Amino acid sequence: MTGCGGERDRVRGRRSQAVRDAITVEIGYALCSAAFAAAVVLGAVTGPALLFELPGAFETVLRRTGVLLAAVLFAVRTVSVLIRFGRADQPSRPGSTNPDS
Repeated sequence: MTGCGGERDRVRGRRSQAVRDAITVEIGYALCSAAFAAAVVLGAVTGPALLFELPGAFETVLRRTGVLLAAVLFAVRTVSVLIRFGRADQPSRPGSTNPDS
């Protein structure tokens, strides 16, 4: 048997092409939105160190803090988007949807 398979493929553990495409799009969205958020935070925190002449220690602290916050934000944003996507496939209340109603 060939083709999409749909529900039959899920029973055997395989995913349909539509499910794989949705996962790929969601991973891309997670990475792009995380990169954007991290870049904004990095610019906001390290921007003053780049624009103004600050004392050496303060400038170093701003740069390192900006990089650390950006890295943490990137990881947290990526994971949170992917976890939310994984939970979206399951109904919040089992049995609450009835196609016959």
